[in-house]
Amino acid sequence: MKRVITLCTDFGIADHYAGVMKGVILGINPDAVIIDITHSIPKFDVLTGALTLSSSYDYYPEGTIHIAVVDPGVGSERKPIAMEADGSYFVGPDNGLFSMIFRRSSNKRITEITNTDYMMNHVSRTFHGRDIFSPAAAHISMGVNINELGDEVSSPVTLELPEPVVLPGRVTGEIIHLDSFGNLVTNVPSKMVKSGSEVFVGELSLGAPKSSYGSVKRGELLCIVGSSGYLEISVNQGSAYEALGRELQVTIVMD
Repeated sequence: MKRVITLCTDFGIADHYAGVMKGVILGINPDAVIIDITHSIPKFDVLTGALTLSSSYDYYPEGTIHIAVVDPGVGSERKPIAMEADGSYFVGPDNGLFSMIFRRSSNKRITEITNTDYMMNHVSRTFHGRDIFSPAAAHISMGVNINELGDEVSSPVTLELPEPVVLPGRVTGEIIHLDSFGNLVTNVPSKMVKSGSEVFVGELSLGAPKSSYGSVKRGELLCIVGSSGYLEISVNQGSAYEALGRELQVTIVMD
């Protein structure tokens, strides 16, 4: 049965981990279409994993199964879970990785994966991506209902995501993500960014949000609503992180 299964992990590409997960999936469903979202999430960075997954999952066809593994608590009491949300499926640790999808989805079911029929015969304490998450996802791709995986989870773990502070004429946010280009992504969503507003990073004014990186000269700072839908601080063909650091407050002043 042809179904898309994606992988989003902090495993990197130097080791065998991601490749072994693909082998497990294909051993159960040889027709699965496996796509790597990324294996370069910073090690143990659950928040970045959550942001990456929430920025990418809804560009895939309905019925896609997303395996996410950023799992510093592997082998502990944290639950392995599967979720169906608005026509997509998610498999991974119950540690907050799916927080943003929990909040966004109006129709969801969450199950703890406990049925050993849908795991590898031997489950290690250190590689649940191979032994639990990959087989569960592969079985879902073959038509197994997530209710068959185990019991319902009513209170999944959620991250305490920082919210922007909104006051009359002013929005104050903070940096929550650094991408590989050195762009500093804030927690201020596009709906709070008005044209003609003035954006400050600390005491430094960046002026109004720009429409493209090329709106300023090479090497100059700018602010822009990025592809993830949040205000970001950038440098045209450079790194805002190298220019400014990361521990910054961002303020939008509106007329």
